[in-house]
Formats: sequence, C-alpha cells, structure tokens
Amino acid sequence: MSSLRIMLALAISLFCWSCDEDSKIEEEISKVNVNFGVERFDSAFQNASPKDLPKLKMDYPFLFSKHIADSIWVKRITDSLQNELLAEVSKEYSNFAKTKAELNQLFQHLKFYDKTFAVPRVVTLTNDVAYRDKTIVTDTIILIALDNYLGQDHRFYQNIPKYITANMEPKNIVLDVAEGYAKKYISQIQRKRFLDEMIYQGKLLYFKDVMIPFKTDFEKIGYTADQLKWAEANEDPIWSYFVERELLYSTDGKLVNRFIADAPFSKFYLELDNESPGRLGQYIGWQIVKAYAERTGEDLFKILATEPEEIFIKSKFKPKK
Repeated sequence: MSSLRIMLALAISLFCWSCDEDSKIEEEISKVNVNFGVERFDSAFQNASPKDLPKLKMDYPFLFSKHIADSIWVKRITDSLQNELLAEVSKEYSNFAKTKAELNQLFQHLKFYDKTFAVPRVVTLTNDVAYRDKTIVTDTIILIALDNYLGQDHRFYQNIPKYITANMEPKNIVLDVAEGYAKKYISQIQRKRFLDEMIYQGKLLYFKDVMIPFKTDFEKIGYTADQLKWAEANEDPIWSYFVERELLYSTDGKLVNRFIADAPFSKFYLELDNESPGRLGQYIGWQIVKAYAERTGEDLFKILATEPEEIFIKSKFKPKK
C-alpha cells in the first residue's frame, strides 16, 4: 500500500512540475514583442468611390489581378449585393480588438518557437463567402475573408451545410490562421495511406496545441464540447474498428472522405454513424501524435518533420478505454 502511495505522490508531483514548467514558458511567451496592424481592405473598399480605385490598387497590389479590368472593380464598388455583404462585415467587425489580441498571441508563440519568424502584414477583406478559402497564409501576408466568419446562423449561409457553418464564427479566425501556418511548417513525404493522412492531420492539431494553447481542444478540432466527449468516450472502439478492418495501411481514397474530410458524421456504416462527429480520423491522428510527443519529448518542429511510420511505432499509442 505504501509503495502505491509513493507512486501516486510521484505521479502528482511530476504532473504539478509539468504544469509549472508550462506556466513558466507561457509567461515567457507573453513577454515576446510583436508589432503589427490589421489593414481593413474591406472597410476601405466599402467606403471607396470609383475615383479611389487607383489608390486602392497602389496600396494593395496583391489583391488586384492584371487580368481583371478596372471596369469590373468599379462595378463591384457600386454593386448593391457587394455593399450589403460589406455592411454585414462592418457591423460584425466594427471592433477587431479581440481577434487581433488572439492573433498577437499566436504570433508571440510563433516567434518564441521559431526565431526566424517574421510578423506578417495582416489584411482583412471579403471573398463572396468562398468558405474553402477563408484565410490565406504566406511568409509575408495573411489574408482573412471576414464574410466567412459572420456566425453559423447568418442568413448569408443558408445554402451551406450546417457542419461547415458551425466553424464560420469569429472565434475560428485564429484557428484557421494557425492551421495555415501549420501546413507551411509540416514536411511529410508519405501521405498515401490512411495512417499517413491521420498523422498529418494529427500534426496540424498538435501544432495548435503548442501555438494557440488558449483555445480549447474542441475548438482546435472544430467540434462542439459534446462531440469531443463522444470521440473521447469511444476512442477504443474507433481504434479497434480501424485495426480490425486493416484500414491503417490501406490506400483506399474513400477513407479520407469517410474519416478525415469535413462531414456531418463519420462513416463506419454502422448504426452509430449518426451519433458520431465527422473527421474522427483526425482525432485519432491527434492522439497518436500527442502520445509520440509525450513519449519522446521531441520539439514541435522535429515532430512536424518526422515521417508517419516512425511517429506511429514510437508513440506506442493505446486508446483510452
């Protein structure tokens, strides 16, 4: 009994030490200086008249294709539907302070972990609710299409599936920007097998663990709190399903649609399908990458560069029962 108490006390002390170390790191990160402004091209375009077009093109040359005639832009400036879209964005984002503060925290983490990181130019705009391109992240510029973050029940989204609009909330901006950066940092040659894709998605989520720890786990994966609880409660049967049907090393492209891509639910072809959240392959990949990180203690960027097979073997992943 005494040895059990000693082991329990040791486990508690290690946990407390780990939490204390995390707190110290986050305190250091909070002191990292980043300086950036948010350029509201959406507001500038909303308030522009046709005579302002040359200045807009000079200030934001990367937003104006040489293949689009000025007459098209003039028409957009005076278009009533475009003005309605911009008015809704202006109403929702009259104050951008909260989102800017979250972007600031992300940039602080990026600068802390990557000494070569340069704070980008941040530009907001609209893109006619092209929700597959909500954000664009490059080395020097971040574009954020605010008409994709007006809230899941917005009338502009009536013809978009609910499982997609669920993540078209203001809180998702920093999550999507973080994912854009994650994709730039990940170097992974192998993505043919289901396991490869799961671990790639797991890396994206683990990147968020490190870079935006102020977000909840269910926000990071785009679930509701109840959906995450379902995934956690069913981790063992999900994993058993993948293993028993020999899906891990399968190259069947349909598995991505069934368990990785955005969907209202995952497709086990069982009665429980309608109860399940989509993208459960992402969730399992996340747990594998986390297990690998905890077991090896390797830094984030080494993990992002490690091939899936090594991560899987060394993680010794065992699902929660």
